[in-house]
Amino acid sequence: MLLHQGIGLDAFNALPESKAVHALYECCNSMTLARHLSYGRPYPIHDSLFRRADALLFSLPESAIDQILDACPELGSRPRSEKSQAEQCALWHDDEAVMAELSQTARRYAAKWGFGFVMYVGGLDAQAVLDTIADRLQNDVETERKVVRNELAKINRSRLERMLGPEGGYQNW
Repeated sequence: MLLHQGIGLDAFNALPESKAVHALYECCNSMTLARHLSYGRPYPIHDSLFRRADALLFSLPESAIDQILDACPELGSRPRSEKSQAEQCALWHDDEAVMAELSQTARRYAAKWGFGFVMYVGGLDAQAVLDTIADRLQNDVETERKVVRNELAKINRSRLERMLGPEGGYQNW
């Protein structure tokens, strides 16, 4: 769960730098990304922040991506996920056979690539995740590293969207 949720773009732009970096770190698990995104404030619209986050992510060296991957939860354990993903994960946990297969397949993935499987689930069921892992096990190293960055970008965007809330902001009562 993100500590900073629905704070709005204006409030985010007005945060002191240390608080902005903290809020951004919650979203991207990278101090480098958080600092550089903070330096880019003020952002005029949400999309400006999202585009900057993507550009920075894709410019990072592989060693920085590895640090982000080290901070990612294991498959089936998503402490910062959206409610629908958390509910979906709870449904997966109810089926021990599915969880065992996910765990075994995720271990094969980690053994091949040297890092855990990362994917923006977005409400997919366990079988879709299993199919995706199986497909990605067929990738070469360069392709998989590109896929991983794309998945991290989707995760970052989802978290940034939750941090900011809707484009027009929430009405404060």
